[in-house]
Amino acid sequence: MGDESATSICAAPRVAVLGCAIDVVTLDEAVTAVEARIVSREPCQHVAINAAKLVRLQRDQQLRDVVASCELVTADGQAVVWASRALRRPLPERVTGIDLMDALLTRASERGYGAFVLGARPEVLERALQELRRRHPGLRVEGRHGYFASDEESAVVDEIASAAPDLLFVALETPAKELFLARHRARLRIPFVMGVGGAVDILAGVHKRAPRLLQRLGLEWAYRLAQDPRRLAGRYIVGNTRFTWLVLRELMRGRPAT
Repeated sequence: MGDESATSICAAPRVAVLGCAIDVVTLDEAVTAVEARIVSREPCQHVAINAAKLVRLQRDQQLRDVVASCELVTADGQAVVWASRALRRPLPERVTGIDLMDALLTRASERGYGAFVLGARPEVLERALQELRRRHPGLRVEGRHGYFASDEESAVVDEIASAAPDLLFVALETPAKELFLARHRARLRIPFVMGVGGAVDILAGVHKRAPRLLQRLGLEWAYRLAQDPRRLAGRYIVGNTRFTWLVLRELMRGRPAT
């Protein structure tokens, strides 16, 4: 994991939001760019950026290096899109990890691509895989739960590599998922890899996704917080306050973040 910036798979130049370079891309454009990588068999790692992750990037150099090495970086949170516009570096729309995952699995079902999901508890993963097969008839998808010790990691990588999927979705915590993919992407030799956070829990029905209205209002975080306050309170309450301050600081400086 070096600190060299990767070449984006998107046509438009990236813009910097609080020091993080993010692709100026819509969901449809992202799906088209990813499919081109699958066809060419060129590797691509995606990372979704929300307010909490932008805050973490200010102090986590290792994660900063991993994000910089990703070929596709999208704005996961509406707050990030609003911040980009306030800082005069406008992003066209949010491209969330769960929406990108769903769109790519739809395309995979149509094209016959194979997918693999890593993460969650065994019973939760199984329910999620069943839901994916229901939504996407004919989808070739396998999975492995995310509960493994560090000395088992190499065997997990071998299991995924042996399945030889075209798409890999890793549902671990941040920054575990980003670091796992950065450590093993060369060994996995999978055209497209991405972290998907809580998407597997939503697919399995453990948690619900916020209604569209709350998503558009930038309040999806509040809906998630209400479902899991003990785990998410620090991330959202403290993190959102810190994010707001960082954006205001850049505005007071009178220039976009670089």
